Amino acid sequence: MQNETIGAGVPLALAALVGLALAVMLLPVSFVLPPDGADWRLSGDIAQHVVAQRYFIATPWGWPLLVAPTLGEGGTNIALADGIPLLALPLKALAPLLPPGFHGIGLWHGIVMILQPLAAVWCLRATGERRLLPAIGVALAAAAMPAWLARHGHAALMGHFLLLAGLGTYLHLVRAPSRRAAAAAAGLALAALLVHPYLALMVLALVAAAPLTLLLRNDRGWRMAAIAAAAAVGAVALALWTLGYLGATGDGGYGRYALNLLAPVWPARSALLPLVGREIDATGMGGWEGYNWLGAGLLAGLVVLALRRRAALAETVRRHAGLALALVALTLLAVSQRVGIGERVLLDLGPPPALLDQFRASGRFFWPVGYALLIGMAALLARLPRLGPALVLLAGVVQWIDAAPNRAALAAWAAQHLPWSVDAAALRPAIAAAARVTILPSWMCIPPEGHATREAVQELLLLVSERAVPVNTMQLSRWRDPPRCADAAIAAAPPAPGELRLVLPEAVPLLGDAGLCRPLDRVLACAAGG
Repeated sequence: MQNETIGAGVPLALAALVGLALAVMLLPVSFVLPPDGADWRLSGDIAQHVVAQRYFIATPWGWPLLVAPTLGEGGTNIALADGIPLLALPLKALAPLLPPGFHGIGLWHGIVMILQPLAAVWCLRATGERRLLPAIGVALAAAAMPAWLARHGHAALMGHFLLLAGLGTYLHLVRAPSRRAAAAAAGLALAALLVHPYLALMVLALVAAAPLTLLLRNDRGWRMAAIAAAAAVGAVALALWTLGYLGATGDGGYGRYALNLLAPVWPARSALLPLVGREIDATGMGGWEGYNWLGAGLLAGLVVLALRRRAALAETVRRHAGLALALVALTLLAVSQRVGIGERVLLDLGPPPALLDQFRASGRFFWPVGYALLIGMAALLARLPRLGPALVLLAGVVQWIDAAPNRAALAAWAAQHLPWSVDAAALRPAIAAAARVTILPSWMCIPPEGHATREAVQELLLLVSERAVPVNTMQLSRWRDPPRCADAAIAAAPPAPGELRLVLPEAVPLLGDAGLCRPLDRVLACAAGG
């Protein structure tokens, strides 16, 4: 069986089972299908994503397409709140069938866990490797990639299946560029954008490598591949323009969250090589965004190739020179202008160009490199005489075992039921009866050191989003027009009819008339008539 090529059905079905088993192992039902009115809450980035999706799903269709008009002053583009429009759009279409307060953020975690090994097997088959054992091995390894598992908590960035799909699209374009492949490349790039702009840029880099590879081979197919790359770029550019992405900026800081040169071989959270306690960091920012431990199985496979198939490795790089150049460029972008090795900065080239400041979490750009190494390792290792397919399976098993700490961390995070720090039971009826909610302090008025305040405001937003009552503020990752802090003027005026003001202790000194307020645990609830 290990030397027989088989159709796509069996390996893809087994890959789906691997992903489904992973989802069942790690994700509680209450996380995937959130109950209404839970006595526990979510926290961190995922809370932001949940609020964005709830408002978008609950409000009528409108234009701009991705804007939830009642979330924050002037509305909120959910793409700027990492609301995963690719999933939010079909959920909005199904809104009449969904329970109140439904969101798909937990469901998305389950979806990506199934698609991750599926995309890896599809990508491996695009190399020409179609035997069963290598397919199982690469499915296990892809489902155990440390940089992927570690992204739990930022749902959109768990969409690594798109990077594997981008790599597979590159392979198909190189083998047989066609109009159909061009349409697929454009659709994939658009889908990646509707998950997260970082993923879209990485997919575009992989697709654009195809015409370069063919051009370096003197293959006339480069023209059709170039059309495919242009279609992908055009689809993304059109979506950026029409869907409200353009003009949004973040906090900057390119080089602060970079890839450390040791990160791919630094075994943070490794079960088989528990030599270090945490990520390696030279910039003082913790090394989290640059976490790119490749995994013991992948590295072991690469070592075997370096010892047994050096010539094949060199030939593969030569045959895919365009991809190699794209991966080098992505690596340089990930490393940034502050080159860190170990715990010190080896080279600092000074302030980056303003354009690069849009990608402050630059360490993420190494992700496609890790997947290219995985697929390349599996394809070349499988061609070793006799034992090749079994070695790929063994590498996948080793990778799976090595990822145990990352799986445990994901499972513990998904299962946590954090208690509300506000009186959710008392606030819910007041919120449901309101025509509009004003939260004070608003997000833009919280000082940088106000971490506890931000968490409390996030809790209130979660509660208000359960019924999608129009609200004055929202937490965003990027802003097109950052609102000004106007809390003092808002608090000095009496509440309008139908307005409910939820005032945290930090904003109580701003109130003009606290006689209209009643305490609900740590929150003052203010309304016209008291």
